[in-house]
Amino acid sequence: MSTVQDYPSRLSDPASRKMGTFSYLPEMTSDQIRKQVEWIVRHGWNPAIEHTEPQFAKSNYWYMWKLPMFGETDVDAILAELSACHDANPGHHVRLIGYDNVTQGQGANMVVYRGTPV
Repeated sequence: MSTVQDYPSRLSDPASRKMGTFSYLPEMTSDQIRKQVEWIVRHGWNPAIEHTEPQFAKSNYWYMWKLPMFGETDVDAILAELSACHDANPGHHVRLIGYDNVTQGQGANMVVYRGTPV
């Protein structure tokens, strides 16, 4: 039996806080992010972009960047909106959500840009 590793995340250390499964992995390259967006589009999920200040990242409420991109299949358009949100909110976390029409919920959720912890 293998030993499960403890992750030293503490509320007192903002840099150690994690937000979902992808945040425990090394930071994704732009090519890996593109592949995630392609996967969301290929499965017919609706992309949406949200952002928030790092100190409020654990809150249930994130700001919506425009409306969800219902039916969007252009990967470059989605990546451009992620970049535009980051440019408009440089200190914020920016995440991409893929809404699954069948389950009526989030099928994917990942932070694409990390803001600076306070």
